[in-house]
Amino acid sequence: MSTRLSETLGVVLAAVLVFAGCEQSQKQSEEDVATGLAPETVTVPSGFTSDVFEAAGGLEAWKQTRKLQFDGVVTLYEPDGSFYLTEQHYDVYPWLGAIDVSGRESGGEYVWRLSGGQFSEPHGATVGPKLPSNLERSCLADAILAIATAPVRLLDTSGQLDRQETAIRIQGRWYFPINKTGGRTGASVFYQGRDSLLVDMIRVDCAGPAKSVVVRGYDYQQIERQGPVVPRKIEIFEAGAEGTLQKRLAQIDCYRTMQAK
Repeated sequence: MSTRLSETLGVVLAAVLVFAGCEQSQKQSEEDVATGLAPETVTVPSGFTSDVFEAAGGLEAWKQTRKLQFDGVVTLYEPDGSFYLTEQHYDVYPWLGAIDVSGRESGGEYVWRLSGGQFSEPHGATVGPKLPSNLERSCLADAILAIATAPVRLLDTSGQLDRQETAIRIQGRWYFPINKTGGRTGASVFYQGRDSLLVDMIRVDCAGPAKSVVVRGYDYQQIERQGPVVPRKIEIFEAGAEGTLQKRLAQIDCYRTMQAK
C-alpha cells in the first residue's frame, strides 16, 4: 500500500513540476519578447490617433489585449509569376511590439521572432518557406506586426508623427498620410483612410529605405465581443514613391483569429 501511495505521489509531483515548468516557460517567453508600453497607464491624445483607436475598436478593447493569435494561408509570389502556398501561425504582442511567426515545412518546424526591431530565430531553426527575393523574413514579420497593431504602433513615443492634412488618392482610395520620423519600429508612413479613419495601409522600411514595402489590411472585423478590430486579409507589396504599390510579394488569408486577455 505504501509503495503504491509513494508511486501515486511521485506521479502527481512530477505533473505539478511539469505544469509549473510550462507555466514558467510561457511567462518567460512573453517576458523575453520586448519591454514595450504599459497598457494600464496609456492615454491617447485627441485628434487623429484617437480617431484611429475608435475606428479599430476603442482604446479599452486594445488595453485588454495582451496577445493576438492568427492562423493564415500564405501565398508567396515569385517575380516569374509563380507562387508558393504555405500556412503560418502568428503570435502578436501589441503592447510589447513583438511577433512570433511559426510554421512547418518539409525540413521541419521553424519560429521567427521580431522583438523591439530585432529579428531572431530563438530555436535555431533554419527551415522555412522560400520568400520572394525582395521580401526578407524580418520584413514579413515587421509588416504583419505593423498592420495588425497599427493603433498601438502610433503610440511609439520614440518617434514623432506628423499627419498631412490634405488627403491623397492611392488606387482609388483617399488617405491622410501620417509620417513618422525616428522610433523603434520600421513603420515610416501610416495611411489613415479618409472615410473609415482606419490605418489600413503602412509603409515599412524593414530593410532600409531602398527595400521598403507597403502592407495593406482588408476585411476588418471585431475579435469576439468588445474586442479590437483587425484585418482578416493582409497583402504586402514592393513600395514605390508616395505610397504607390508595385509587385505583390505576399498575401495572407487569416482563417482563425483569437484574442488573449
